[in-house]
Amino acid sequence: MDTEIDGISNHSKNKYPLFDLGLQLTAEQKAFFDQNGFIHFKNFITRETVSRIHQEMEKIQNKWIAEDVKLVNGVPIKYGTNTDGRKIVQRFAFSNQHSVFLSELLKDPRLKALFEFIGTPDCRIGETEKDGLVINHYVNSENSTFAQMGWHTDALRDIFYGQKIMPMLNVGIHLDNSSTDNGGLRLLPGTHNQNLYNMLFKKWYFYEKTPDKNEIGLNVDAGDLTVHDGRLWHRVALSPFVGEKSRRRVMYVPIITGKYQPKSSESKPLFYQRFIANYK
Repeated sequence: MDTEIDGISNHSKNKYPLFDLGLQLTAEQKAFFDQNGFIHFKNFITRETVSRIHQEMEKIQNKWIAEDVKLVNGVPIKYGTNTDGRKIVQRFAFSNQHSVFLSELLKDPRLKALFEFIGTPDCRIGETEKDGLVINHYVNSENSTFAQMGWHTDALRDIFYGQKIMPMLNVGIHLDNSSTDNGGLRLLPGTHNQNLYNMLFKKWYFYEKTPDKNEIGLNVDAGDLTVHDGRLWHRVALSPFVGEKSRRRVMYVPIITGKYQPKSSESKPLFYQRFIANYK
C-alpha cells in the first residue's frame, strides 16, 4: 500500500487508503475491495500519457462532429457545448475502436490483475461489449448537457439485456485532477453487498441527485485509476464551479463476465438509451 490517509469507517471525512497497482493484487487490496466495493490506485499512467489521451479524444471528436455521428455500435453519442461555445462530445462510446493508441492502452497487463476482484475464469475487458471504452467529459457551462449524473448502479444494464445480473467492474482512468470540492464521483461503500431489492429500489435511478449521508467522494489526480463494483450505488456530483475549473474527463474500462455479447454497427440502443439527448 502506498499511503494510508485514514480508515474508511468515517465516510464524512472522504478519507480512505490509497494503493499502487502491480501485476498482482495484494491480500490487503482484495480485502479492502471486498468490504467496500471500490478501490483507488495512484499514478496508473503518466502525465504524458494523459496528454496523449486528450489528443486522441480531440481527434475522435472532430471526426464524429464532422460526420454527424449519432450512434456507435448502437450506443448514442452525447454532445454538448464547451466553455467557449464550441460543440464537443461529452460521452464517447467504444473509443478504443476509433484510436489505435486507446486500443493498445487496454492491453496493459496491470488491468488483467484486476480480474482477481471477480475471480472467475471468464473475466475479460469489454472491448467490443457493453459500451466499450467510454470517455465521459463533464463540464459545467451554460449549454452543457453533461455536468452531473444521478444515483445508479451499473448492474441495471443486465436487466435491460434480459439476463441475470453478472459480476462486473467499472475501471476509471482519470484524466484531470479532481477534488471533492469540484463535484466528481460519489460512492456508497458496501452497497455492492446489498440485496436485489435495494439494488433496484434504494434510490430513483439517475433522477435522484441529492447527497447521501453515507457517501464518500474521491480525490483523484490525472493518471489515477479507480475501480468500483458494478452493483455499487454511485453518482457524479455537479461541480459548484462554472467554466474551465469544472472540467472532469474520465475513461471507463468495463471488466465483465458471462456470455460474450459483442456489439456492431447493426446493434440498436437499449430502451433507456433512447432517452439520451441527441439521439433521434
